[in-house]
Amino acid sequence: MPLIEVSIAEGRTEGELRNFITALHKAAETTVHALPENTTVIVREVPKNRWSKGNVTIAERG
Repeated sequence: MPLIEVSIAEGRTEGELRNFITALHKAAETTVHALPENTTVIVREVPKNRWSKGNVTIAERG
C-alpha cells in the first residue's frame, strides 16, 4: 500500500493538481505494481513565502 506524500509550492490550478495526482497514481501502478485502490496520495501546498532554498524564498525569487 504505497503512501505518496508530496510538498509543492502553492499556485497550481485544481486541474494541474488533479493531473499531478493522477500521474503519481499511475507511477505507483507501473513501477511497483500497486493497485489503485491501495494507493494514497497526499499533496501539501506550501505558501511561496514559507519555502526557501539557499536562504531565498520562492516568493523572493518571484
